[in-house]
Amino acid sequence: MPKDHAAPAGTETQPEAPDAALMALYSNGDPGAARLLTVRHLPRVLAFATRMLGDRAEAEDVAQEAMMRLWRIAPEWKPEAAKVSTWLYRVTANLCTDRLRRRGRAAGLDDTSEPADGAAGVEAGLIAADRADALRQALAELPERQRQAVILRHIEGLDNPAIAEAMDTGIEAVESLIARGKRGLMARLAPRRSELGYDDD
Repeated sequence: MPKDHAAPAGTETQPEAPDAALMALYSNGDPGAARLLTVRHLPRVLAFATRMLGDRAEAEDVAQEAMMRLWRIAPEWKPEAAKVSTWLYRVTANLCTDRLRRRGRAAGLDDTSEPADGAAGVEAGLIAADRADALRQALAELPERQRQAVILRHIEGLDNPAIAEAMDTGIEAVESLIARGKRGLMARLAPRRSELGYDDD
């Protein structure tokens, strides 16, 4: 979290203000703008980093660094150049890539939440946990760029132009990465269809 500044007289942060306006307010000394941006973006940045790295502590470090970089760039922010969310995904992806390369291996998604109580809920929860674990393993085996594209599209819900911007590539390349990533996932999950209960769906 950035250091608090003294907000200019008469400045009042509006919760519904667009990100670009909040960046300008923060640059002019409004700490409330930073708090709103943090509430909006930190949870998704942290979730994305956790899915890429498979390690919550490392993901927290990455998310904090991404937000700190956002505060540092705030005075020069050009809203026409990028959305705050897309910029944060790009920075987070780059930071995750650096860490994965240092590790020399790939990682998968974070753990799923605990299943609900009750016998039926436990059984369903175990099946869901098995499926999530299989998906996590399959994602971890994908090439890094394919994994990034699949996570951004199918888990984070970004559209292809936003993914292209976040990954610093073209839309056609994104489409290819997603298609190849999905084929790779299907190939890795296919031998486990019966075991995971997909044949009963």
